[in-house]
Amino acid sequence: MASWPRFDLVDSSYAVALMAQTTPAWREVYVGVLDQLIARHTSWWSANDWLTQFGHDPDRGNYPDVYRLLVPAELWGEYDVPGWTANGIEPYGIQMDPIAADGMLFYKGFFLVLLGLRSMIATDDRWNQPFSMIRDGEHSFEWSHSSIAAHLTDQWSRRPQGCHCENTKVWPL
Repeated sequence: MASWPRFDLVDSSYAVALMAQTTPAWREVYVGVLDQLIARHTSWWSANDWLTQFGHDPDRGNYPDVYRLLVPAELWGEYDVPGWTANGIEPYGIQMDPIAADGMLFYKGFFLVLLGLRSMIATDDRWNQPFSMIRDGEHSFEWSHSSIAAHLTDQWSRRPQGCHCENTKVWPL
């Protein structure tokens, strides 16, 4: 579940933020590193699971027994394991923008952490200006740090039970 390219970006940012607090004289270097991590997170590869895992997992009837810990017993064989994003299932349909999507809570949340860490140490507001996400021809979407946060807040307020992580999987905490 945590083996997608975006996790390398987000997990690397924690150390950079800690270093920035320890040695603030190097702030510009750390901001530059975070800018590169953020720029990579705006690319297609950061959301490749959402952009390639359409419909239900065709292998969900063949999961190994260890997955029984992750799948409700009564739904074994008919439930996508956590980590399968299921873009396009009903009632949501295909949603190519991973930020605007009903699912992808983890994607938006971790990206906001990355943007927030940069915001804590930078003296400018670069990523609060509109920037392009995915940039895959027709699948290019414009967002900013605050517009992503506002969108996620709106999603949460419309669904008090929680936002979808993968489609059909709500994590309420």
